[in-house]
Order: sequence, then C-alpha cells, then structure tokens
Amino acid sequence: MSKENSSKKNSGKKETKDIVKTVTGGRKLDPVTTIAPLVVLIALCATFVIAPEASTNVLSTIRNFLGTELGLYYLVVALGIFLVSLYISFSDLGKVRLGGKDEKPKYGFFAWGAMVFCCGLAADILFYSFCEWIYYAEEPRVAEMGRIEDWANAIPLYHWGPIVWSFYAVLAACFGFMIHVRGSKKQKYSEACRPILGKHTDGVLGKIIDILAIVALIAGTATTFSVATPLLGSALTTLFGIPYTKWVTIAILLVTCATYTTSVMIGMKGVNNLSKICMVLFGLILMFVLVFSGKAVYILENGFSSLGLVVQNFPVLSTYTDALRENGFAQNWTMYYWAYWLVWCVAAPFFMGNISRGRTVKQVILGTYAFGLASTLISFIVLGNYGLGLQVSGEFDAIGMYEANGYDLYAVIIEIIKTLPGYQVVLVLLILSMIAFYATSFDSITLVASSYSYKNMRGDEMASKKMKLFWAMLLILLPIALIFSESSMNNIQSVSIIAAFPVGMVIILIIASFIKDARKYIDNQEEPADFFEETEINEDEMDLSERKLQVKKSAKKIS
Repeated sequence: MSKENSSKKNSGKKETKDIVKTVTGGRKLDPVTTIAPLVVLIALCATFVIAPEASTNVLSTIRNFLGTELGLYYLVVALGIFLVSLYISFSDLGKVRLGGKDEKPKYGFFAWGAMVFCCGLAADILFYSFCEWIYYAEEPRVAEMGRIEDWANAIPLYHWGPIVWSFYAVLAACFGFMIHVRGSKKQKYSEACRPILGKHTDGVLGKIIDILAIVALIAGTATTFSVATPLLGSALTTLFGIPYTKWVTIAILLVTCATYTTSVMIGMKGVNNLSKICMVLFGLILMFVLVFSGKAVYILENGFSSLGLVVQNFPVLSTYTDALRENGFAQNWTMYYWAYWLVWCVAAPFFMGNISRGRTVKQVILGTYAFGLASTLISFIVLGNYGLGLQVSGEFDAIGMYEANGYDLYAVIIEIIKTLPGYQVVLVLLILSMIAFYATSFDSITLVASSYSYKNMRGDEMASKKMKLFWAMLLILLPIALIFSESSMNNIQSVSIIAAFPVGMVIILIIASFIKDARKYIDNQEEPADFFEETEINEDEMDLSERKLQVKKSAKKIS
C-alpha cells in the first residue's frame, strides 16, 4: 500500500472519528451541574467530619432562624401553592394538553398513578403511617385541640395531605408543559424559569438555580434513608433473629441500590413494572391489617372522623403560627414538613411531568390528588389507626413503651406489628415493600439527576447507561458514608431543610413562569412543539437515529 493511500485511509479514519465525536456530542455534558454539586457536598461532609460541633452549631442557628423568624414564609408558600393548584385546574390553563391537541396519554391511569405515587414517596410513608400518631399524642398543642384519640391521627392526614401533594401536582404540570408543549431541549430547574428570567437562564443565575437544585436533591435523598432504613433493619433482625448492626444497614442500602439500578438500566419499562409491584405489595399490607387485625370498624370509623376534622379545620391548621411560641408546634412540625417536601420537589415533579404526555394540565393535577393523595391518606388511616386503636383500648401501650424504651420508635412499630395474627407475613411484606418504595423513588430520581448532567436533552430522550449508573452509585454512596457519622447525617438533614428556603423561591418563579407562558400559548393558539419535525437540523439537537444516519452517510462519503 502506498504512503499516499495509507495517509488517505488514516485521514479518513480520523475524520470519521471526528464526525462521530461531533455527532454524539449532541448531548454534551454540563460540568457545572454534574461536578459542582458533588464538590459542594463533599466539602460539606468533610467540614462536618473535621469540625462536627462547630458545623452543627452553625447549621442549627441558621435552621432555627429560618423556622423561628421566617417560618411564616413556609406557611404562605405552602398554602399559596395549594390554592394556585385549584385555580390552574379549573381555569382555561387546565385545558392545555401536554402534547398534541388530540394526543392520548402515554400510560394508563393505574400505571401512571403508580409511578406518581411511588416516585413521590419513599419508604418513609410506612414508617410514619405506623407511628406518627405517637409523636402528636404527646404534643401540648394537640391536647389543646381536643381528645388525643381524635386528633393524633388527624394531624398526619394534614401534614401528608393536599398541601404536600399540591407541590408535586403543580410542578408536574409546569415541567410537563415545558417538555411536551414547548419542546424544551433542557431538563433543568432553571429552564422552567426562562419565560421570566429570559437570557439570565443561561447565565450565572441559571447555574446557581441548577446547582442549588442538585445539592438539595442529593442531601434530601441521603436523609430519607436515615428515617426509614432502621425500621427495615429491625424487621429483618426480628424475622431472621440476627443482630442489628451498621453492616445490616449497608447491606440493605446495597440491595436497594441494585434493585433501582437494574430498574433504571432497563428504562421506563423497568420503572413502570417496579412501580406496579410496589403498589401491589403496599396494598397487600393494608388489606392484611384491615382484614385480620380485628379492628376494621374502628380503623374505618376513626379514619372517617379524622378526615372530617381535617376538612373542618383546614383553614386553622394552614394558618396556625404559634405567634407567642407557647408550644412550638408550627415550627417543629408544620414548617419542618413543608420545608422537607419542598426539597423533594426537585426530582419527583420532573419525572411526573415527563410521564404525563397526552394528559391535560387539569388531569395531571387532579389525577395526582386522586391517586397520590388518596393512597397516602388510606395508608395513614389503616396503619395509624390500628396502633391508635390498640392504645385507646388498652391492648398495647405504645406510648408507654416509647417513653420507657429510650424513645425508640422502631422497636415500638415492630411490637405493634407483632400483635397481628401471622405477623411474620406482615414483616415479609414490609421488607419487600420498603425496598420497592426506595427503589421506585430512587430510579425516578436517578433518571432526573442523569438528565441534569446534559446541556441539551429532549423530553423523549434518555440519559446514557453510563450516566445513569454514575448517578445510581452516587445517590447511595453518600448515605453509606454517613452511616458512620451520626452528627454528619443530622447536619445533612439540616442542609436539606435550609436549602428549602431558596428552593421555595425558585418554585414560585417556576409557577409564575408557567402561568405566563401557558397564557401566551392559549392566547396565540400555538401548536405544541414537534420533536421530530424541525425545519433546521442542528447537530447539537439531533435525536439518536439522526446521529447514526449522519455517521453512516459521512463514513460512506469518506470511503
């Protein structure tokens, strides 16, 4: 072979590689939203380990200031979002379809609802459903409101009720509009603010919003493991008679990670199937307790009464501030919960919006209430009232055991479960459903976080498997590392709650941007953006099939 031919061949190969590199660069990585949040969290964790006492004091001061001095902000934002959700649903904005005008929903109602419910709630719901009434039974504020047996199970229905799900519902509609109607090429928090921020979305302000969102996301996901994982560990040790150690917790986290990583690698089909399995397991627990506990009448009747109390007192509960700081209930509970859920709004609504193509804005919001809210309330009514029923009937003193056992709620929950006939079945279902809940929450979070790592990404596209694997591993490494430092775990919890303050501002900006953009869309009677029919082909915006075709054509031309 002559040097000239060899040179041409090598040149051709190089050019082909360059073209492949250029074409596959249609989804370029965004180093700011991929690396910066990780650096921030590593720096925070290092600080917590090096100076645990000082960092705890600083974070506690900030957290107490936000709750004590600026707590009204959380109450106003939360109630405001709930009221706005009703306005959007029943106004002409609610008629906007996320996709083509005659497009049908991509997923059936049960499949869609299962994914909405499971991505919005981790295994925490099982922990709190069993025991949250115990917390409130000892609150002076609850005693002021009336009988403990009336209010101890009503307050959880409020704190996990319509206000919480309104956060998810409204933002899901906002993100769904951005992705499926406007055809946004970026799946990021900042992009949802573009109608108001304009060019600043691509500047420093947009980057700050995205970094804040990812830091809050990772911190929030790390802290959720600290709440419910000990219950999962206690169930395992009770069922198999093994001692509970940190290594049991690590094993639980690794099994959970393997489950949601497998699901997310399969793609949306895996996420969909896992959500359905989770709902079945969850339903079996509720049915078992309701049917075999012998307290079905009490559970249903007291649950019905609790719902009535919440409905009657909703305005009072939503606006109670404890201005004289007589009991600290609003600061310790209501404001804490609203902050906690605001942080979780970084990931879940994005996923919910993505799977809502073909539904109207009204269907997304009211459907979220119908499936997500209803399932949550049923869980607290059945599991919470079973334990409360044992308490008021004198069959089992859960409050007494809680106080005598060093305030160990996990042990109390296991003893409550042991009062059921065939409790081993419930423990098995509890273990499986908690792993499923964790997995279904974190596979959706992994998908959202992976999309954040790209500069450009359409709603119909999926992140690469390597990127999904990167985030799947990252989301579990921090919780594992924090197991060995209880003070660091508490500090990360504080970081996530503190982050909710600016996140709340961004959420207000997103909702205002949606209303402005959707109003413009309605007034101009615009057609939704079509992902697959563009007048100009931009290499940075080509879908995968177009890239492959371009590579083949270019390689053929060179040869």
